Amino acid sequence: WGGSVISERSIMATTLRPGADAANDMVKQFSWYFYRHIRERNIPEIQSMYEVSWAKLSDRYYKTGPWPPVEQIAEIVDNDHVFCLLYKELYFRHLYARCTPTLQQRIDSYTNYMDLFGLLLTSNVNMQLPNTWLWDIIDEFLYQCQSFCQYRGKLSTKTAEELQALAAAGDAWDVTQVLNVLQALVDKSGISAELEADGGAAFCASEGFVPGQSNVLRMLGYFSLIGLLRMHVLVGDFQSGLKAVFPINFNDPRAPIYTPKIVGSHITLLYYSGFSYMMLGRYLDAARVFNSALAYISRVKQYHARSAQYDQILKRNEQMYALLACVVGLCPAAAKSVDENVATQLRDRNADKIARMGRGESAVHDELFTYACPKFITAAPAYDNPSVNTSQQAFRTQLGLFMAEVRSQSGLPQLKQHLLLYSSIDLQKLASIMEIDESTLRQQLMCLKAKSWNVKWTHGADATQGVSTNAADIDFYIDTDPTTGRESVVVSDSPSQHQRQHADFLVRQICKLEEVIASVSAAPVVAPAARPVAV
Repeated sequence: WGGSVISERSIMATTLRPGADAANDMVKQFSWYFYRHIRERNIPEIQSMYEVSWAKLSDRYYKTGPWPPVEQIAEIVDNDHVFCLLYKELYFRHLYARCTPTLQQRIDSYTNYMDLFGLLLTSNVNMQLPNTWLWDIIDEFLYQCQSFCQYRGKLSTKTAEELQALAAAGDAWDVTQVLNVLQALVDKSGISAELEADGGAAFCASEGFVPGQSNVLRMLGYFSLIGLLRMHVLVGDFQSGLKAVFPINFNDPRAPIYTPKIVGSHITLLYYSGFSYMMLGRYLDAARVFNSALAYISRVKQYHARSAQYDQILKRNEQMYALLACVVGLCPAAAKSVDENVATQLRDRNADKIARMGRGESAVHDELFTYACPKFITAAPAYDNPSVNTSQQAFRTQLGLFMAEVRSQSGLPQLKQHLLLYSSIDLQKLASIMEIDESTLRQQLMCLKAKSWNVKWTHGADATQGVSTNAADIDFYIDTDPTTGRESVVVSDSPSQHQRQHADFLVRQICKLEEVIASVSAAPVVAPAARPVAV
């Protein structure tokens, strides 16, 4: 990018002084070296300063307060416009993490993001940044948008001056504007066409770096696909969220995908896509996605124990186990998509709750959903009615939709328990046992049949694609006696499915045993030391 030649005057010949002066001197030296490495495209050094040095300086000097404003370091970095925008992005991120931002600071952060993205969209900024930083930029941008909408939604706690300032903020953190910026990054980067060309194989192999080119716009476009998924989910548009993430093929384990190399991006992708599937009633797909996410976290979390993201990783892990319990409670057949290790952890955490859901206790679904769902937002504020908490209203709307689906199945667990006791039972007798009339029983039988069918993804990068699949753990039909005309329910609990499930379990155990035998056989046998022979 543009800027004057770096001169040695930028490194101050200082002796570190105590207190604020020492902090300011360290920040100036840090900023100059950071600026120099970005100018030189020294990715390892940039990543080290971004992930290690920034965090250490923050903990040492600015643990409870903000970093110095950009004006204090602008001259050190030759007033470089791009670097100043990047510094301010880090400044506001630290402010959100360690302090409580004011309304004006929230607006200033939004303005800085718009300036940064506008520059990248309209200019040829020829620089390279670590992909982890580029993901964090998109992730923080959406977090701050979500935080502002939550802040704006609590109008009843605001003074008249604050309400007036909010109304005067215009389109700051407007949901439509945020979606438009993300879509512009996707379009400008050309990432969709690049991924569609070969399924993302070349992109994953190069990790977004092309010799002589900048990786910034390409990677921001890639991560913006995940950002669009997240934003659509937050406003309750789950179908559009799954559409937006195309052409990232996260459903096919054999497809090349870059997100697993950056933990936060992969967990975000799977959490929001799995949640979307659950809200759309596609429980088989939701269980498969949550299983993939939980298995992934189990593999990688040990490597991030000292990371700043570790607490967030663990929280998402617990939330997805709660959502998986909801899915299994609504569709027991979904448990067949879960790996043995994940199933064991699920039982350890939620066995009692799954059993209670199996008995038709809808309060458990309410509890798990409330704990594990995203923090929903509303697209428009209600300044004309300050007494309304729009953020809580958005949550209540989504909870109401989910619980309506739960209540529609509330009588089915009891019905299935009775059906499993018989191979055939008279319809009238079954209604008598359940203490309901025949017409209500017919409705429940029809509901059970209808809920037994799920749309399931089969192939391709389109996450909304799928075919209707029978997900019943019990099969039945109504037969009429030709002589008496009496109707009876004939039950089949799909023995072939149970046999296949047991066979898969036995095969997995046999393979594990063979691996143990092979490792033991391969171990070198150490001969015992020879005893000295007595003369």
